[in-house]
Amino acid sequence: MSTSRPETHHVPATEPQEPAGEAETPVQRPAGRLGGLLSLLALGNTAMFMVYMGVGQVLLPVQVEALDPADKVANLGLVSGVAAVFATLFNPLAGLLSDRSGRRNPWILGGGLAALGALALLGSVRGILLVTVGWCLVQATMNVYQAAITAVVPDRVPMERRGLASAMVGIGTPVGTIIGVTVASAFVPKDVGTGYLVLGAVVAAVAVLFTALVRERKLPAARTAALGRQLAAFGSAMRSGDFRWAFIGRFLLMLGYFAVVLYQLYVLQDHIDLPEGLSPAGAVAILSPIGAVCTLLSTVIGGTLSDRIGRRKPFIALSCAFTAIGMMIPVLSPTWPGMLVFGVLTGLSFGCFMAVDTALVTLVLPSAEDAARDMGVLNIANAGPQIIAPFMASLVVASPGGYAALFVTGAVITILGALAVVPIRGVR
Repeated sequence: MSTSRPETHHVPATEPQEPAGEAETPVQRPAGRLGGLLSLLALGNTAMFMVYMGVGQVLLPVQVEALDPADKVANLGLVSGVAAVFATLFNPLAGLLSDRSGRRNPWILGGGLAALGALALLGSVRGILLVTVGWCLVQATMNVYQAAITAVVPDRVPMERRGLASAMVGIGTPVGTIIGVTVASAFVPKDVGTGYLVLGAVVAAVAVLFTALVRERKLPAARTAALGRQLAAFGSAMRSGDFRWAFIGRFLLMLGYFAVVLYQLYVLQDHIDLPEGLSPAGAVAILSPIGAVCTLLSTVIGGTLSDRIGRRKPFIALSCAFTAIGMMIPVLSPTWPGMLVFGVLTGLSFGCFMAVDTALVTLVLPSAEDAARDMGVLNIANAGPQIIAPFMASLVVASPGGYAALFVTGAVITILGALAVVPIRGVR
């Protein structure tokens, strides 16, 4: 691992503290207790992805299209891109503040409850400007929640169980996608505001449940540096070569993936030849569960196998490569069967990537002492592409190549993401 400081780890908040000054590792917790924590983490991430995917894939595109059908592609790019700036800013900042406070639960609870209010507001507004403001608030509150709950794994899970933990956390992506998209589609097109309220109520309820059941103690005050020093240390994470390449690889995969996924509803409206009687919203409600089940299977299998054989990089590289292959299918066959194949391939590859890459990232953190801060920096690779992808996608779709060019662009970018893991030296 390329880092200038020896590796240290947070002491789990529910365990006795080690003597000061000793290098620390996560305490071995009984399987039952670890299982309960991982189950709650899976639930917490499920609620998070219900909001992200239910809103991002269904409710927001429908709301934007209803306001201005002629300029829906450009407007969705504007709304998504500007709001993603807030995700990029709030995720590492919230991680830094939770590190400084020595607590995770208050940030999880506060973020979840605030997200309910922000989603209620978003569902009630009219006009592109107000929708942009509302989605910005949702991104800000949800990333406070996300930064804190993401840091629980490096805080409290032993290194040799990180693959299992990543797989359990990764379950939230497909399950949250299935439930979120299904719930959101049920409120299209006439009751979008209620859809926002339902998704907000879910994430708020899960935040309350998680913080009620996961007990924690405040980390020792000596572990939290001055705020100014922590702000200055943001750049230090990127000086670690392994961490930097992990960041680049995730950034590229996410950029290629979201450039296509954020426009999936419009792709189905304007590019794919759907069967008689199947609406674009109905097609999304079919595609998302198929892709999500594939993601679930590959998340569990990929995370477990990578633990067993002790290798991460080959799984990540192959995941990026198969994502690129899947994106080429709708170019060669812009049909409903072609989209089904696309959903299966990208679901399998994306699930494996997220499980294994999350495990890899926890092994290349420059300092586990600042785990939430550094995971927040890495999460810029999740949020940053969502800034670039909508603008990039709207420009590509407006070109003569249209949606076919968008799929090709996404495939090329994900291949570059596969190549980015090659220089990582600290993890095989």
